[in-house]
Amino acid sequence: MIYLYDCIIISGSPAEISETEQVLKYLGLLLIEDGFSVKHISVKDIPPETLFTCNNQCPKIKQITSYIENAQGIIIGSPVLQGSFSGVLKAFLDLFSPNIFERKPIFPIMTGKSPDYHFTLEYSFKPLLSNLKGVNIKGVYILDEQIDKFRENPIINEGKLQATKDQLSHFIDLIPSRSGKIFYFDDLRLLNNEWSIKKSRKPIN
Repeated sequence: MIYLYDCIIISGSPAEISETEQVLKYLGLLLIEDGFSVKHISVKDIPPETLFTCNNQCPKIKQITSYIENAQGIIIGSPVLQGSFSGVLKAFLDLFSPNIFERKPIFPIMTGKSPDYHFTLEYSFKPLLSNLKGVNIKGVYILDEQIDKFRENPIINEGKLQATKDQLSHFIDLIPSRSGKIFYFDDLRLLNNEWSIKKSRKPIN
């Protein structure tokens, strides 16, 4: 069976209710309002024994693999824990092939308590996603104090909210079937760790 969703949203937060997860749910609502089909996946959905034994033959993992492979874009988020992305998210991603995100636009999001951790997005999280062949956009780092996790729109800082919406718009622009644009593999170039578009001739697909 093939599972088709336009966008997959992956939460790497192990907490029951977290800043990261609420931001991801909000972005999912914005995508749905814009006509996308969206599937939310959390590391909490995976049985602990599957993560511990790295059992990628688990039916749940095979189902999620189908979701990801057939999606057009991925939004993925993690809290900063001990100066890095969550360990449970790494264990989750280790269950998949090393090219699971190949040529898919990836919108990375991190949340954390300290402004000093903003570098974690650039130097830890995005390289991980690049190793899985994802096409990272700039992404956002949001302080916990800029989030009210009990609101439907949890981003309470206006500047950060606008920056997040701008990145979501850029993410949507990289989805050809939704934007109505045809992009080419050589169109995507990395400038300061952010993918931008330039004219070219070779098709992505």
